[in-house]
This record gives sequence, structure tokens and C-alpha cells, in this order.
Amino acid sequence: MQVPPLRPHRPIEGISAVLLPFRGGGQIDWESFARLVELTWAAGLTPAVNMDTGYTNLLTREQRTEILGLVNSLAHGRRFVAGAFIEGEAGDPTWLYRRECNAIGCAGGLPILFPCAALKPLSGPQLVAVFRAVAAECEEFLGFELGEMFVPFGRIWDLETYKALLDIPQLKGAKHSSLSRELEWERLAVRDARRPDYKVYTGNDLAIDLVMWGSDYLLGLSAFHVEAFATRDRLWVAGDARFYELNDWLQYLGMLAFRAPVPAYKHTCAQFLHLRGLIALPEPHPQSLRRPVTDVALLEPVARRLDELVAAAKTPTA
Repeated sequence: MQVPPLRPHRPIEGISAVLLPFRGGGQIDWESFARLVELTWAAGLTPAVNMDTGYTNLLTREQRTEILGLVNSLAHGRRFVAGAFIEGEAGDPTWLYRRECNAIGCAGGLPILFPCAALKPLSGPQLVAVFRAVAAECEEFLGFELGEMFVPFGRIWDLETYKALLDIPQLKGAKHSSLSRELEWERLAVRDARRPDYKVYTGNDLAIDLVMWGSDYLLGLSAFHVEAFATRDRLWVAGDARFYELNDWLQYLGMLAFRAPVPAYKHTCAQFLHLRGLIALPEPHPQSLRRPVTDVALLEPVARRLDELVAAAKTPTA
């Protein structure tokens, strides 16, 4: 396909998945988690909880409910996104999604429909019918395309299904996590032609510069350094060339963190946030994949350079 034009000075909407930190013995570090949520808002990004970065597929429903309640208590009217996760539950997926969307909405959040095994074998029209049924009882929600490299029950929609979903007004946008530039560019072209207000949220942690072509983002990589992402976004709007070096360093971090096996990026995030002094321990969920401790030596100069670039960006250029 033809590469779409760049969109300089376009404001970027940033939604950042929040890592769920852990202490020894697999206990959730609630204090550090609350601090990360607050830091995301303070940076100017929207926090997203009960996402892949928050180990939602490894949590119990009770734990996800507790997380939702905590964020609700912190929000005070501030916007947040929360995953409507139903994988592993018995029952009609439409009803289950409606239940989760209602709980998230009542807590003040914007639901995003996390993929599940029950939806994976459905035809395109059947999938659209489920989304329409959810929309009948939910004023606004987001969709989520997730590649199998993240979870085995992930699904990337075909383009005809994508087009049909854009006809659902309550569906305000969708996160696209195929890690394919071309597939995302196709979605941007469809969006521009059919529904310009619809948001394409890139989930491509290996190509975070897709914002230059018109994507917004809902990333796990931004959880590593929300201040750096927010600064990068402001530099793009300002047409400031410092955008590129900051983006390059963030992308280097993404290439390191999201190397195979991809799900282990969450441990990398814990290592990085601990290195920055933002969480108590560099521990992942006890059932999650781990990275070697030697990665810390690779992460330290990246953290230092990102801090330097963020600080330098506060000074206007001559």
C-alpha cells in the first residue's frame, strides 16, 4: 500500500497502560501502583488499568475489581481506561462484556473490550453483532486488536470487519497491536475515509513513531517513562526537532523490552521502574515470564538519557 502522509503538529492523545507492581510472595504492591497511576495523570496521559501490562490475564476477577475500585477512589473525575476482561469465564460473551462495561462505567472509567477465546472463532459479521449488542447498553467503549504474540486468544480483525465496526457510534476507537506498520496504515486510511473522529490507538511498541502518521496510542512501553512520552508528544505538536532524538531513545527501549519472548516485557518494565525509584521491587507477577538480571545494566543508561532529554526539553530552543 501507499505510505500515508505525515501529520506534523497534530495533537497526540496518549493513553498509557499502568504496570501492576509486586512485592515478594506475589503480593500486589498497592502503594507503588497508586503512585504510578498518579504519575500518569500528572504527566498528562490517561492511565489504562487491567490491561496486558497489568497482568489482567493472570489476575482473578476479584483482583481486577479491587484495582478498579482503587483507581476510582484516586480519579476525582479524571479520565481512565479499564480492560473489560472475560477470558476463562463461562456464559454468553455479550452478557459478560456488558457486565464488565457497566462496572467500569459505574467506576468512572472508559471500557476497552479485551479479546477472548469465545470471540476468536466468530466470523466478521458475528463479531460485529457482539459489539453492536454491547453498544446497545454502553454509551462509549473502545475495541482491542491484540496479536497472538501477546496472548494466545488474541485476534487481529480483517479489514472488512474493521470497516463494519466503524459504523458503531458508541465504539470510539480501538487499540491496534499487530506490530505491523502496514496493517495500521490501512486502518488509518479507512478511518480517514469513513469516520475521521474515530481513534486508531497504536499498540505497536516496536514502531511508536506511528503517531507521526495519525495514530494516537495506548501502549505498554509508555508505562516505563510517562514523562518522556508526554514530552515527546508536546515536541511533535510544537514542531521541535528534539522530538526525534527522544523518540529514538524510547524506541530503543521498546526494541529491548519487547524482544522475544514478548510477554516478558512486563518484567523489563518492573526492572526499569525500580531503577528509576518508582516501585519498591523489580518483581513481575509470579506466573509471568522473567528477564535476566543482567538487563538492568542495559536499562540504566537508557533511563539516565531519557531523564536528561526530558529535562533539556523544558528549555526553549534558540
